[in-house]
Amino acid sequence: MGKAETLSTGQAIARSLLCHGVDTIFGIPGAHTYDFIDALYECRDKIRFIVNRHEQGSGYMAYGYAKSTGRVGTYTCVPGPGVLNASAALCTAYGANAPVLCITGNIQSYHIGRGRGILHELPDQLAILRGLTKWSERINHPTEAPAVVGEAFRQLASGRIRPVAIETPWDVFGARAPVDVGVPMDVAPPPEPDPDAIARAVALLQHAKNSMITVGSGAIGAGAEVLELARLLQAPVTSHRGGRGIVGEDTPYGFSCGAGYKPWLATDVLLGIGSRLELQYLRWMKIPAGVKVIRIDIDPTEMFRVKPDVGIVTDAKLGARALLDALSTALAQRPSREAEFNALKAQFTRDIQGVQPQMGYLDVIREVLPRDGFFVEEVSQVGFASRFGFPVYKPRTFVTGGYQDNVGFGFMTALGVKIANPDKPVVSVTGDGGFMFGVQELATAVKYNIGLVTIVFNNASYGNVLRDQRNAYKGHEIGSSLTNPDFVKLAESFGAAGFLARTPAQLKTVLEKAFAQSGPVLIEVPCERGTEASPWPFLHPNM
Repeated sequence: MGKAETLSTGQAIARSLLCHGVDTIFGIPGAHTYDFIDALYECRDKIRFIVNRHEQGSGYMAYGYAKSTGRVGTYTCVPGPGVLNASAALCTAYGANAPVLCITGNIQSYHIGRGRGILHELPDQLAILRGLTKWSERINHPTEAPAVVGEAFRQLASGRIRPVAIETPWDVFGARAPVDVGVPMDVAPPPEPDPDAIARAVALLQHAKNSMITVGSGAIGAGAEVLELARLLQAPVTSHRGGRGIVGEDTPYGFSCGAGYKPWLATDVLLGIGSRLELQYLRWMKIPAGVKVIRIDIDPTEMFRVKPDVGIVTDAKLGARALLDALSTALAQRPSREAEFNALKAQFTRDIQGVQPQMGYLDVIREVLPRDGFFVEEVSQVGFASRFGFPVYKPRTFVTGGYQDNVGFGFMTALGVKIANPDKPVVSVTGDGGFMFGVQELATAVKYNIGLVTIVFNNASYGNVLRDQRNAYKGHEIGSSLTNPDFVKLAESFGAAGFLARTPAQLKTVLEKAFAQSGPVLIEVPCERGTEASPWPFLHPNM
């Protein structure tokens, strides 16, 4: 324990954040949080404060920061409408297992729950936050701040990673008392793998002829072990989105969600590591007869959502290592299937070349983007195609919104990715519809000289809605067409660089130029409305 010092609650929170390694906070100041913002001013040489133009931008930038680094992404907002504006980002962080911390205010402590109509009052804000996060709590006095912040970081570092929130009443932020910020935080170690479960998993894998490994974001820290398992079992490694790059798709064993479908049909044992198994049970749906399922997951509730034949509740790295240690003595060396895997993937690459114009542009982006550069997808025709058509080589470099699939998350998230990774190229691909959800953050990009390259594919429509209305609703088009600005002039009006690329060849030239300059760049790619090939046969092959 350290020495107590008289601090405001805002100061105690700020210093506690410093103790836990926070170096960047996104947000918008407001009356309820003034005392916290002033405390951040005192820490301005240690914590960057990035001011946004909308609370949703604050939340998504924190999400991008967290998702691309594994470190806690932190944002602050006013209560009530500020919390609600950023709630979509909390939903995304929850669904995609990202360590995001929301710090917000509330009305004065003596008015909470009384329904007096105080500025930004909600009937029960803490209940709303608890419904959107893994854990949320209120700070009622300065002396509580270090312990509450410490518990937030314990929650962010243990079990299944999901967002958390802290609220502080307006009057409490400025209250002062002697505070000891040196409160220790103990993170319990993950449970050890059950030896009996490991033995049962080994017995299944010993007899498997066509095993498959599928990984989700829960396996990001276990890449070396997963690749070793793949080589030992001679098994393909698949992922829908969150686990892409854990095993690089430039190795024989790394398969995209599309390339993995054909080997799935012959699979006899599925080994899921840190994954909800969404790919097999919600996307592919066709389950091979007699397939056995082994799951390694830190979240015990997953064992009841998709019940496995063998469930191992532990950390992905610990579980994969225990399985490796047991298999290494129990499993005879298997003949290499690398040539077979390479051939399967090569054939899939040929199969998807009909998904145009999306694949033409994605091939160019992959060619120009360095191996460790970041690609941030979006709910768009190019974004959908990227889930199976854009090869991913390293974990965290394919940044996705997870199952929430919030339209418009991509550009704002990508700004957070670039802030967290200033020395790495970051490209955001977005549709015209999604980009306009967060267009105001171009001002943030210019203000802080954030060197993000954003490619806006402009088809003057919500492309999926338009396709569905044409194909399933007799061409009854309503609400699917869009009126857009000149995106190049729009970027320039904010002070960003703007370019136009009408073909993949032009995009390559412009993209090389964009990565070579500093500051934000927007590239508009015009697309003919309603002409993009459907990506869904490769994402949902049985629909």
